[in-house]
Amino acid sequence: MTGTASPPRPRRRIFADLTPLRTSAHYRRLWVGGTISWMGQAMTALAISLQVYEITGSSFSVGLVGLFSLVPLVAFGLYGGAIADTVDRRKLGLHSQIGLTVLSAGLAAAALLDYHRVWLLYTVVALQAVCGALNGPARSAMIPKLLPPEQLPAANALGSVTMTSGTMLGPVLGGLIVGWWGYQAAYLIDVVTFVAALYAMWRLPAMLPEGRKGRASVMDGLRFLGTTPNIRMTFFSDMAAMIFAQPKALFPAIAVLWYGGDAKTVGLLVAAPAVGALLGGLFSGWQGRVQRHGLAILLSVAMWGLAIAVFGLTRNLWLGLFFLALAGCADTISMVFRSTMMQTATPDGMRGRLQGVFIVVVAGGPRLGDFLAGTVADLTSPAVAVTGGGLACVLVLGLLAARWRAFARYDARFPQP
Repeated sequence: MTGTASPPRPRRRIFADLTPLRTSAHYRRLWVGGTISWMGQAMTALAISLQVYEITGSSFSVGLVGLFSLVPLVAFGLYGGAIADTVDRRKLGLHSQIGLTVLSAGLAAAALLDYHRVWLLYTVVALQAVCGALNGPARSAMIPKLLPPEQLPAANALGSVTMTSGTMLGPVLGGLIVGWWGYQAAYLIDVVTFVAALYAMWRLPAMLPEGRKGRASVMDGLRFLGTTPNIRMTFFSDMAAMIFAQPKALFPAIAVLWYGGDAKTVGLLVAAPAVGALLGGLFSGWQGRVQRHGLAILLSVAMWGLAIAVFGLTRNLWLGLFFLALAGCADTISMVFRSTMMQTATPDGMRGRLQGVFIVVVAGGPRLGDFLAGTVADLTSPAVAVTGGGLACVLVLGLLAARWRAFARYDARFPQP
């Protein structure tokens, strides 16, 4: 039999696609440095909470740590995105990373000098949030410049592994290090972890936004978002999940009322979605073959809502943990495709500002969800709040999909904002 041989089929992947790490040295350094520094930041976050409690003995004071972080993150999120669309993103990322390093060094110095003041910890937390709000949009806007579009889903999946593993392991290591060697050790280790991230950012070439014309306006970014139904739907779908189906605030009550447990049970409930998210990132090889990103987002967000709804009906702990892990896996899948769509369908000169909006949504959505879940649980019961919230997520998502039907037909080969 003669003729031209057909091209070989692409190998089907099960585990995370490591192609971005192999093909781009700049991305590889950014990923390694980010993974290491994210772990250190998670250690520092726990150490600060422990130190605030040791100084004050007040859980309310510990709760204020989150508030001092949230307000600057939301306030500067949009502003940081506008800056990232104006200046060299490499310099912005490098300078904000240096700021984070200096703040951790300040915490270490204060601990070594036995200067334990709550106001100092609150100030550092707020400044860390400002630096993070400047660093995040710049860093995210760089990725599409370092990789071809077909590698972006793999890169975003690898990014989810970084965040989830840091969130899971960082607090554990932080607690052990504080217990063994004190707060100063945790803060000093955090300073050291920034070295890899700083080196990666320093090695990058200049990253000037395309088509920049003077000062970038936050309002221009918001107006642009108003003309982009597909990108807007990525935000709406995430908000449907985070606002209506966010049971985290109810875990202490659920642990006692449903499972007769204690603080260890709460820890398992908190860890389960993170474990699922990590597995979703590790077994993400198939995602690079998906072209219908809008449909993938709708299905994964619906899976999140249904998993949360079924969790609200379970009274077996291990079954409940399974459905929470399933929800966490669905959240990672949604995040990968939402991030990829925003990176590929957004003009380079607007990527920073839309990433700033993304930061605000990610930071504010879960807080609104906590408030809504707690309110509904007090008025009815935790079961109604959890199951009703999961079903509400699916219902709202269906209404959104019916309103913007083109979103389900979005094709990554022909990105349209």
